[in-house]
Amino acid sequence: MNLSSGGGKEFDTYKELLTLYRSLLIIRSVKVFKVMETIDRSLFVTNATLAYVDSPMNIGHNATIPAPRTHAKCLELLKSNLRPGMRALDVGSGSGYLTACFAFMVGPNGRAVGVEHIPELAAFSTENIQKSPVAPLLERGSLSIDVGDGRLGWPECGPYDAIHVGAAAPEILQPLMDQLKPGGRLVIPVVRTVRGSSQQDLMVVEKCLNGSINKRCATSGVRYAPLTSCDAQLQGL
Repeated sequence: MNLSSGGGKEFDTYKELLTLYRSLLIIRSVKVFKVMETIDRSLFVTNATLAYVDSPMNIGHNATIPAPRTHAKCLELLKSNLRPGMRALDVGSGSGYLTACFAFMVGPNGRAVGVEHIPELAAFSTENIQKSPVAPLLERGSLSIDVGDGRLGWPECGPYDAIHVGAAAPEILQPLMDQLKPGGRLVIPVVRTVRGSSQQDLMVVEKCLNGSINKRCATSGVRYAPLTSCDAQLQGL
């Protein structure tokens, strides 16, 4: 089976799909395997019968939940900054899946924040999380889904050890850099022009303890919806 196409067979269990990812080195760590197995994708999609397909799924309001491999890749890139007691921000939290994973990893003494600019999606993701193993963290306030413009971050709960952006930005956003702790890591898809056409790169940005910034491309040719305003997203722009 070719999983690189973003489609393929439906698996009977999430663990079966995750085990395949591990064999393909999409998942490389026990830590990421455990969190994804614990936070079942079927709780975060609109059609649970298709939850274990290696493909994005529409969740309404011109938004999608990414393919599980995309979540695995981002968790692998951020896992060192998602230890117990740390703080994580998920911009464009959508279904709430990755925010729930962050909360599981940072634990009750940490803080996980999802920011979603479409109120209906924020409500949808909150309902999903309430069915998941991290529901108690939502109740105690160490996990939250907030409605707002994620391009501005969520400074009230910062600074953050880990920041993830779930839509493609035209540049690395300064408000997010300002809210990143020294030693913190930002994962963000960024649009660039190559020979007159647009391409997206999944960028890893690290703020060093001395304040300097390191940037690298983790993957080229990724495909994310644009990071834009609420109105533009609802209009499909």
